[in-house]
Amino acid sequence: MQISWADFEKIVMHAGHILEAKEAKEAIRANKRAYQLLIDFGKIIGVKKSSAQITTLYSCEELIGKKIVAVTNILPKQVGNFISEVLVLGLPDANGNIVLLNTEKNIPNGNRVF
Repeated sequence: MQISWADFEKIVMHAGHILEAKEAKEAIRANKRAYQLLIDFGKIIGVKKSSAQITTLYSCEELIGKKIVAVTNILPKQVGNFISEVLVLGLPDANGNIVLLNTEKNIPNGNRVF
């Protein structure tokens, strides 16, 4: 399905870095492990929360400080007892595990993807 350029421009994506990552306890009971992330998107957007099923390839410790790309204008989503405010972007590897999209260079938090 193709979309118009105007539709694509509605999707707002920004660079950020992960400040905190912890295992989502309610997701373990649902047999779908996930992390709860706290992400800094700079002064204009601020710090936002996200839930991500990326536990296979990443530990909480290695996520801290990692630069990521996320959709920042998506409606909040209830995930267990947690509200996910942004959608962290990733791609599946050959085994279907999610690999986070990140920036090649040190991009300032909050810079928009064009």
